[in-house]
Amino acid sequence: MQVEVERRDKVALLRFSNPPVNTQSVAGVGVIAAAFAALVTDPAVAAIVVSGGPKIFSAGAQITEFDGDPSKIDANRAMIEAIEASPKPVVAAINGVCMGGGLELALACHYRVSAGNARIGLTEVTLGVLPGGGGTQRLPRLIGAKAGLELMLSGRVLDGAQAKAAGVVDDVVTGDAEAAALALAELVPAVRRTGEMPAPGDLAEALAAARPRSLAQRRIVECVAAIGTHDFVAGLRVEADLFSELLGSEESRGLRHAFFGRRIAARVPGLGEAKPGKIGQVAVIGGGLMGTGIALALLNAGLKIVLVEPRAEALDRARATIAKAILREVEKGRIGADVADARLAALTAASEIDAAAGADLLIEAVFEDMEVKRQVFEGMERVARTDAILASNTSTLDLDAIAGFTATPERVVGLHFFSPANVMKLLEVVRGAKTAPETLATAMAFGKAIGKSPVAVGVCDGFVGNRMFEEYLRQAWYLLEEGALPGQLDGALKRWGMAMGPVAVMDLAGQDIGWSIRKRRAVDQPDRPYSKIPDLVCELGRFGQKTGAGFYRYPDGRTAEPDPEIDALILAESARLGIERREIGDEEIVERCIYALVNEGAKILGERIAWRAVDIDVVYLDGYGFPGERGGPMYLADRIGLPRVLERIEQFAAGPQGWAWAPAPLLVELAASGRTFASLDAATL
Repeated sequence: MQVEVERRDKVALLRFSNPPVNTQSVAGVGVIAAAFAALVTDPAVAAIVVSGGPKIFSAGAQITEFDGDPSKIDANRAMIEAIEASPKPVVAAINGVCMGGGLELALACHYRVSAGNARIGLTEVTLGVLPGGGGTQRLPRLIGAKAGLELMLSGRVLDGAQAKAAGVVDDVVTGDAEAAALALAELVPAVRRTGEMPAPGDLAEALAAARPRSLAQRRIVECVAAIGTHDFVAGLRVEADLFSELLGSEESRGLRHAFFGRRIAARVPGLGEAKPGKIGQVAVIGGGLMGTGIALALLNAGLKIVLVEPRAEALDRARATIAKAILREVEKGRIGADVADARLAALTAASEIDAAAGADLLIEAVFEDMEVKRQVFEGMERVARTDAILASNTSTLDLDAIAGFTATPERVVGLHFFSPANVMKLLEVVRGAKTAPETLATAMAFGKAIGKSPVAVGVCDGFVGNRMFEEYLRQAWYLLEEGALPGQLDGALKRWGMAMGPVAVMDLAGQDIGWSIRKRRAVDQPDRPYSKIPDLVCELGRFGQKTGAGFYRYPDGRTAEPDPEIDALILAESARLGIERREIGDEEIVERCIYALVNEGAKILGERIAWRAVDIDVVYLDGYGFPGERGGPMYLADRIGLPRVLERIEQFAAGPQGWAWAPAPLLVELAASGRTFASLDAATL
């Protein structure tokens, strides 16, 4: 941590710096505290401005330092309390990110001036903890209990104008906040301590209305409730005790693994000196559902897009869908009309692939058929600049075979977006056998730039996510044969934490998609059979929400209702197979589906399709609705214990359809040696 002090007549500017995001390390806060204390005792100083510099205020405390010893945060608390106790007015100059402990530091200042593009919030709940530097006691006093709880329970981030409207900051300016903060400090305003403000008048009402779900949310509500029963200092002690409890919780450990895992997954081993190229204009080839979603995602990221679709009706529909989605954002107040106009102006719709000639990146998003892919890639290579990247959005096909359609396979990469592409965070970046390091580096940087969680994966059928999901579904369908029904199956996995159950997921995605894959698998992998239950549903023309019925009925097009006809179909199929249906508990449903993910993930890791277990975790966290507090399938397996996981897999292998439970060699090896998936990851970091 570096601290510099500038004198501006009677005002001192204390600027701290700890790149890249000004985290408040234990050692660093001591440096800040010492410099601040010197200014407080300096008679020539009448007011103090605290700043993190022109680009960023602070992303908060360095939470990894607190693992195993929550008391280390006491240094942060002492600094924050010393700032608030200052007899001289203190003004925070907030530029860029001001989150977590960064905002708690700012709340201790007597005034706050923000740049318009600042990003301000108490986001600790996303890590399974609560604001531990006085945030739960100061923010509700400053802006009211209802508004304070909403920000802390959601982890929502505000820009400068939103923070001003909420009362979090006193002023918002265009450009650098330091100059405005200095101007305010020169007036030597009266000291105004947030901690001395009275309990908010809406405290009882806000507490009654709060609906906390997670452990961290419940503890945040308890801290805010303490405002009404404790004085400020005692409230800080309640906050500190509950922070320590949460820091050691399984929920927080899982969420922190997920948070840092995304950072690790973005770093690809073995790229050496490869530098990413710049992507300014992108061509999307294919105006269907996926191509339209990709184009919308890229427009939302501020890129210029050429959308190529030879069918006039499909092109018009894609253009209309994009315009409608952008205008909906205006109606919801998420963007202004000027931003919407700029996004619409950045879209060029064309019927001929020649319109893609100027693009830095061309993304194919057409039907999953090799012959169709061949035609498109030959066209892309014909029109593209020699330095442009050629990408495929294929979800299951062989990227190396697709790259073989070109004379330049080194510039071919997979960019597997997940539907809806403008919403889902995951982006599988598929490295082919001949993909150049520069191509891969550019693709990863591109994914990050458009707000995705990019994960580098290798070539195999289904890559990482869909290959594992296939085994998850296989168990789900077998469970239906053996005794479960759709509602129980989905309910068990949702209660466990999955965003949706497997039956509902496929009804949403389209049961016909899985049907198509199973038909191909019947030819390619005749030794790996599936339950016929989902095929029987498809044969009735029930493909899910888009047809008004799948496993469930959808009377209004979206809300699932159990269907006795499907329950009867399942029971009849069990009878046809001679299976005596049995009662299946939720625990077995969860174990079979989740351990199927773990086992296949271990095979993928052993085959080096994924470099690290944490990469697999990020795929499932950001692409498949895996609960963040459980950290991902591979992390979860480590926490349970690999010997225990292997024991259950071997038990399942001795039961019905045991062939599907052949233990992954890597899992067997690690369990026998007492190692974990994380121990393998450590060797690649």
